[in-house]
Amino acid sequence: MSEKVESTGMELLKEVANVSGKPGLFRILKPSRAGVIVEGLDEKREKTLIGPTARVSVLKDVSIFTDGAEESVALSEVFLKIREVHGEEVKLAVKTSSDKELIEFLAEVLPEFDRSKVYVSDIKKVITWYNLLSKYIPEAFAASEGEAEPVAEPVAEEAEAKEEPAKKAAKKEKSKA
Repeated sequence: MSEKVESTGMELLKEVANVSGKPGLFRILKPSRAGVIVEGLDEKREKTLIGPTARVSVLKDVSIFTDGAEESVALSEVFLKIREVHGEEVKLAVKTSSDKELIEFLAEVLPEFDRSKVYVSDIKKVITWYNLLSKYIPEAFAASEGEAEPVAEPVAEEAEAKEEPAKKAAKKEKSKA
């Protein structure tokens, strides 16, 4: 996997990070002099101080290598594709599934992923992270689904036509003065 800044939906991913050497995901709460204060995404919701030397990867900046015209696809886009295909939870068992099953899973969601750069361990992380986000921050997906269909703003002329006649007259009076 590579790290790349990408502007997509799922804005909550800028608050969620993976910390190298620690299992699970963490919500970034606030920076401090000694590092960053995070909260675990699990039942415990334990707060921890992550030191300045720890390797922290914000999920919004993570992407998956592809063979296509684009060199990588943002993790948020991959999560949305997983949501479309598998729903709220990926039923594939990360620990007991074969490498072939895991590769087939990602190929189903992202057929153009680069098989020489994306490892089975990366696919396991994607599944684990997706299930954690879906369980503990389901609003990340709801917000993104809402962004998919933007609401059009009324055109200025339509808005003017809807204004009360008294307000229109007042506007005209001010513009003449």
